[in-house]
Amino acid sequence: MASKYVDIDEEAAHTQRFSDIAGEPCRMLMPIQGYEKKSLVSLEDAVEPIVSYVPDVKRMAYIAKMKCAELSPGGLPIDQAASITLYSMEWEPQEECLYYVLNQTLRNENRQKVKPWFLYLRLILTALAQLPSSVCNVYRGVKRDMRKEYPEGKTFVWWGFSSCTSKISVLQNEQFLGTTGPRTFFTIECNSGKDIRKYSCFKAEGEILLPAARQFKVEACLSQGKDLYLIQLKEIQPPFPLIELVPTTPATKVPEAAAVAKVPAAAVTKVPAAAVTKVPAAAVTKVPAPLKPIGSSPESKTTTTARGRIVKN
Repeated sequence: MASKYVDIDEEAAHTQRFSDIAGEPCRMLMPIQGYEKKSLVSLEDAVEPIVSYVPDVKRMAYIAKMKCAELSPGGLPIDQAASITLYSMEWEPQEECLYYVLNQTLRNENRQKVKPWFLYLRLILTALAQLPSSVCNVYRGVKRDMRKEYPEGKTFVWWGFSSCTSKISVLQNEQFLGTTGPRTFFTIECNSGKDIRKYSCFKAEGEILLPAARQFKVEACLSQGKDLYLIQLKEIQPPFPLIELVPTTPATKVPEAAAVAKVPAAAVTKVPAAAVTKVPAAAVTKVPAPLKPIGSSPESKTTTTARGRIVKN
């Protein structure tokens, strides 16, 4: 059965990515590595190994690529741009969305399960690496009380990608957390956030995406009354990377003309005139004129044909 796609223009769009927090194990797992050794491929090739985990992913990848072609966001190659768009797309059932299955896999302690995702991870992380990192405050939330899981002073890792918003008002919408019942707002002081609004299916949400395997510390845990709780997080850098970085983009080749190093005038050694040895005219050996071939006359001339034969004129 085909999934129901939530179109980019629908008002009642699903936005479960911002609440995809409860599944985080909040414990140390093995680093995410191996994907960085893969070559960059097209989006179609990148999703091929995950078809059995995300049944409708080929169709959604096609839609994502067509959306990027229509919008012409620029700045990124279309396959890399579409990999971000595909991540932001939501459809029903939620459990078959790419972002949901990917994050569940990254949170699993069995790192062998990540291998089918290597090509897609290589593509999207390469894309994100080319976007500037934002040092800013972002927000996400969930409809439950998370104080026990995030006590003040705790250091933890979110292994999945974290969709956040730059607008706290977005989370207060009924479409997200609403204004009643147990709710936890996370305010995050981050330094690795990637502004993906240009590539997201839901541009009005001001989406900032935190890459996978980010480490945080709980700065404060506050009760705001009426079942609303506020948890303040600060992104911190672990002593060792928890996810291997993608290879550095090769430097742009310098044109030959620009590549010639200019030697400063001050660095050129001037030879004093007195040091130049003059050769006496008498010492110059005169080279005798070449002898004329026997049988030649002043009027005879020779020419060489294209095949190398000598013809006498």
